[in-house]
Amino acid sequence: MRTLCASTLIGEFFVIGFAGLVAMKDPDLATSTVWTVSGIAMLLCVALCGVVTRPGGIALGWALQAALVASGFVVPTMFFLGAVFAALWWASVHYGRKIDEAKARFAAAQTGSSGSSTPDAV
Repeated sequence: MRTLCASTLIGEFFVIGFAGLVAMKDPDLATSTVWTVSGIAMLLCVALCGVVTRPGGIALGWALQAALVASGFVVPTMFFLGAVFAALWWASVHYGRKIDEAKARFAAAQTGSSGSSTPDAV
């Protein structure tokens, strides 16, 4: 799960950076405000890559997805991109858990089958 979620978060890192560039064109927004908000969101993406498997990591990821969709009020294209990344986040979590479960079953099967056989004496 960690790999899929981290890949999604790194993609979001770049999208947030590009959205910041688009938001800078709005004359009502101060450049420092745009880059402070964008920078914090980008740092959060990178930080979440490391804590996604810890308690609360997935919930923080969902909060980031909600913030990304809400950023559409500043940059309207982000409504669409936020929804796309929220769907990718869901898929990363859902299928990542399935992959982790399959790996655990495979490892348990390998451990169980190797423990019952005796090595051949040469």
